[in-house]
Amino acid sequence: MFRALVVDKDPDGNTKATVQQVSEDRLPDGNVTVAVEYSTLNYKDGLCLGLGGGLVRNWPHVPGIDFAGTVAASDDPRIAVGDRVVLNGWRVGEARWGGYSEKARVDGGMLVHLPDAIDTRAAMAIGTAGYTAMLAVLALEDHGLQPGQGPVLVTGAAGGVGSVATAILSKLGYEVAAVTGRPEQEGYLRDLGASQIVPRAELAETVKRPLESETWAGCIDAVGGPMLARVLGQMKYDGSVAAVGLAGGSSLPATVIPFLLRGVNLLGIDSVMRPLPQRERAWARLANDLPLDKLEAMIVPAKLEDLPRLGAEILKGQVRGRVVVDLRA
Repeated sequence: MFRALVVDKDPDGNTKATVQQVSEDRLPDGNVTVAVEYSTLNYKDGLCLGLGGGLVRNWPHVPGIDFAGTVAASDDPRIAVGDRVVLNGWRVGEARWGGYSEKARVDGGMLVHLPDAIDTRAAMAIGTAGYTAMLAVLALEDHGLQPGQGPVLVTGAAGGVGSVATAILSKLGYEVAAVTGRPEQEGYLRDLGASQIVPRAELAETVKRPLESETWAGCIDAVGGPMLARVLGQMKYDGSVAAVGLAGGSSLPATVIPFLLRGVNLLGIDSVMRPLPQRERAWARLANDLPLDKLEAMIVPAKLEDLPRLGAEILKGQVRGRVVVDLRA
């Protein structure tokens, strides 16, 4: 038996998350069993801790879209008992039981070996948010972004993706302009490496002109909606926006003018089903390009019992940085 945070739904459609003792035979099918040491909290987890947000198909359910730990059993020749591994996405924690559990069972092809420089706690301080941030940086680089071309905008900068993106870009030598609606976070963002703080209100207005002054050499956008539409009209010629989220809405009230007259690129960043070689590339770069000493300032420590409360808070935009859930506590 082992502990897990189980969300169940009653006949009236109400959900409740409780820490329970679970037997190993309830784990899903898979050829690798991991002793989970740490997990984390993402926006999707907040949804799955509540009514499911359309992501959860079967109840009872164990959320947690990522986890890190040590392999306890394996029938995969690529994965050995004792290996330190990390999992992000693959619909784990949504369509199948996830990381809010002392044990998890998955297919070995979903697992990435952790670089030596990153332990399991740091891996979840990075988490899917940080892994997604690295994918966004790689996409911008692959489309020509280099330091010295101008400021790189990061929207939702005090959130999980934005915090890690700010730290990575700063270490790589970029001038980072961090967007936040919380003035009290300015010190936190500057400590991560932001050289400019952009109040969210400055970008919150809907598009009035399809093109504005060329301002940003690149952008990592976690907001979407009207803010993304506004940013597209402010990009420099041939600049790229890596879109990673939709905290501000899924619609895009924009025109095609920035794409046609400035050659702007809108790059969609999917972290859930990314092929294994691209995942390994991202984690290798995280080991080199993320200043790991900055992680401590981002960490909000938590236990399984804290997650129902924190899940509600992240949906309201009230969680700063990275929640790290200690499964051994």
